[in-house]
Amino acid sequence: MSATVTLDDIQRLLVEASRISNHRAFVIVGSLSAVGAVIQPPPDMVQSVDIDLYPKLDPERGFVEIAEQLGEHSPFAKTHGFYADPVSPRILSLPDGWESRLIQIPFTSGVVAYFLDPTDAAVSKLARSHDNDLRWVRAGIRERIIHAADLASRIGETPILTAVEARRCRDSLAILLQEGGVNG
Repeated sequence: MSATVTLDDIQRLLVEASRISNHRAFVIVGSLSAVGAVIQPPPDMVQSVDIDLYPKLDPERGFVEIAEQLGEHSPFAKTHGFYADPVSPRILSLPDGWESRLIQIPFTSGVVAYFLDPTDAAVSKLARSHDNDLRWVRAGIRERIIHAADLASRIGETPILTAVEARRCRDSLAILLQEGGVNG
C-alpha cells in the first residue's frame, strides 16, 4: 500500500464515505490529520494508510457501512492503497477545546474535512506512546509544527487522561526533548 496519502486521496475517500453515510462533513483524527493541518507535513507524520475519521454531526453514523465498504480489506483499499478506519471521538484522549481548533478544509466535491490540530493529536499519541506515535510527535516537534510548551499545557488540559496516561505523556515528552534537536 501507498505510504503517502494526499489531500486529494482524503477527498476521494470522503466522497465515498458521504455517499455511504449521507453526511458531507467528516473529522479526520490520528496520524493523517497532519495532511490537512500542515502544508508539507514531514514523512514521519504521514506514514499511515488508514484515515481515522467519523461523520462530524453524527459520529456513530455509517460506522459499519464505512468500515465494510472503505475499510482495510475493502475493494476501495485494494484499488487505492489507503482506507477508512471509522473511529468514535469518545475513544480519543483530547484536551479541552479541541473541537474549536479543528482545521476546516472544504473540497470542491462538496465534502468538508475537519482536521485535528497537530498539538491536540500529539496529546492522544503521547497517551499511547507507541513507537510510531513517538516518531510522529518527534517529527512534529522537530519541524516546529508542534511546540513542546503548548503540548505540555494541553496534556494538563486533558481530563480524560488517567493518572498513568498523564504520566506517560509527560515522561514521553521529556524523553523526546532530551533527545535534542527539538524545540521547546
